[in-house]
Amino acid sequence: MSDFRSDTVTRPTPAMKQAMLDADLGDDVFGDDPTVNRLQQTAAEMLGFEAALFAPSGTQTNLIAMMSHCQRGDEAIVGQQWHTYRWEAGGMAVLGSIQPQPLEHQPDGSIALADIEAAIKPDDPHFARTRLVVIENTTGGKPLPLSYMREVRALAQRHKLQTHIDGARLFNAAVAQSPQDPVAQARLLCESYDSLSLCLSKGLGAPVGSLLLGPKEFIGRARRVRKMLGGGMRQAGVLAAAGLHALQHHVLRLAEDHANAQALAEGLSRICADHPRLRGMTTVHPVQTNILFFDIDAGLADDFLRHLEQRGIRVTSGYYRHAGRTMKRIRWVTHLDVSAADVRHALEAVGAF
Repeated sequence: MSDFRSDTVTRPTPAMKQAMLDADLGDDVFGDDPTVNRLQQTAAEMLGFEAALFAPSGTQTNLIAMMSHCQRGDEAIVGQQWHTYRWEAGGMAVLGSIQPQPLEHQPDGSIALADIEAAIKPDDPHFARTRLVVIENTTGGKPLPLSYMREVRALAQRHKLQTHIDGARLFNAAVAQSPQDPVAQARLLCESYDSLSLCLSKGLGAPVGSLLLGPKEFIGRARRVRKMLGGGMRQAGVLAAAGLHALQHHVLRLAEDHANAQALAEGLSRICADHPRLRGMTTVHPVQTNILFFDIDAGLADDFLRHLEQRGIRVTSGYYRHAGRTMKRIRWVTHLDVSAADVRHALEAVGAF
């Protein structure tokens, strides 16, 4: 089975499993699990924050962040396609009573600075209070440039707004931009932002968990919100050990995932170019990290996906309409459990189709 559905499907490596078995344990709700504490301290020091908090998922760390930054009736500026708005079941509104203000994206995945500024509400009782600007990096596999991250931070500071990064794949962005020293690049991307959510169970390969990072006082509030949301875990060190191993051993290897995604994109492009009848019926989108989008005409899509499934290749997909045509967009994600051989197998299958 070659599973390209997501980088969340990875299994712990043997070394990671051993680290989990060997973990020192305590009660994290009481704050005395030594492995959780070590993970939190390691991540905070690595990324330039005062403190960190371990939680079960990135959806929860994002929600904890927004509920710690905002009060009922406050507003958070988010991207129309970003995880915090589109893919987290409306948690900020349903559980946090926070109004999302979604904005459209530019082709590079960013939100225009002018659009962010125009969305900030005046101090008037008719409006929700704009309190927070949320940035997602990467977004759709595209790393946002350091210059843009700094411009958003400066804009928010001018307007006295808080800032949060949904950095589920932050290290993918950092590796793409600075493969020799991605940890230093990640620190620069986060510099002066008020909080960061970092997923350990995507490209980093841990089985469970995300971290919320920020100032000590903020993390103190966040700990209370985590408890409220049911995210307090007891002997969580067995999970934190996997996250600690991931931070120590799996950051640099993300470059392998990027190389595999690039090889997949180049192979798909060659196959489509070699078959003239596919012209106009397929599009291979540029790949920058570990996520590749491949569009295929709706008339071919079901047969194509069935063909892949029969050959043990799993992907995710969804229909969309563009210029009067219906297309299916297929998402391929490379990760710890996708090898160069898996990419070759996938390309052979596509070529056979």
